[in-house]
Amino acid sequence: MILITGACGFIASALTWELNEGGRNDIILSGELEKEDKWLNIRDRDYYDWVHKNDLFDWLAVQENAAKITAVVHMGACSATTEADMDFLMDNNYEYTKKLWKFCTKRDINYIYASSAATYGLGELGYDDDVTPEELKKLKPLNKYGYSKKFFDDWAFKQEETPKQWVGIKFFNVYGPQEYHKDRMASMVFHAFNQYKKDGLVKLFKSHKAEYEDGGQLRDFVYIKDVVKVLKFFIESEDKSGIYNIGTGIARSFKDLALNAIRAGADDYSLEESKVIDYVPMPEDLRGRYQYYTCAEMKKLKSVGYTEKFHTLEEGVKDYVQNHLAKENPYL
Repeated sequence: MILITGACGFIASALTWELNEGGRNDIILSGELEKEDKWLNIRDRDYYDWVHKNDLFDWLAVQENAAKITAVVHMGACSATTEADMDFLMDNNYEYTKKLWKFCTKRDINYIYASSAATYGLGELGYDDDVTPEELKKLKPLNKYGYSKKFFDDWAFKQEETPKQWVGIKFFNVYGPQEYHKDRMASMVFHAFNQYKKDGLVKLFKSHKAEYEDGGQLRDFVYIKDVVKVLKFFIESEDKSGIYNIGTGIARSFKDLALNAIRAGADDYSLEESKVIDYVPMPEDLRGRYQYYTCAEMKKLKSVGYTEKFHTLEEGVKDYVQNHLAKENPYL
């Protein structure tokens, strides 16, 4: 069976959908339901069992349970880039991830875990995943969240004893269905759709760098339905250990993203930017820590045999808006 942690979260619940679509329900889900509507992310999913995050290692200590697991996909973590409690981040994003690594090593099974593109910081050293561990160690994240992820990546490369296969995934800007519980951390597609529906206007940050126009800050936006196909690819692999980016390899502006969301939601592709977007000053405390450009280098993923085509920004946003956000039931 496949153990998926962070099971009610954005990426993990979408992965369960992808596996179900492929006919698999041999899945153990683990996570926290909490008081949010995260449970809706797994309401329509088919899986074998549920184990609360706090009970997982006791559950795995039972030989009968541990013997069932053939792969662990660890998506459970604190993903808030604004989290200020470093001890909390290290406990959730580092120590917990180490414990699962050691379990997988002992059982000789595959281990896939969530790293983050936040480890790249401002991108001074580029966004290449096909580099040496020594080069990865030089990365300088901009926030505590990114550091907690980098810290584990660095630790993984030091280990002489490893799982049968281990894969750390550096997710770039993922958007799509199942992110509805994320509130302010949800994608700009989600916020643009809802802002325009409510106010007929979407707010974007002004640029505070001369080389970028307002709304021209660039990100590698990747659709969740592409992300989970890559994760499934690694689940079904045996010999592709290491760190891998998941992005599209193409940087697009927040303005492009917002306009596509607005126009898809209004089903009117003639709407003019000046009538639907309002540019507002970026908070001063963000200006020195704000990424103006991210773009995943994707050669490494292709080199290990991944050939699936990714959605373009236009294709992904249209599918998300029209087949999910605009529907009575927006879930997968």
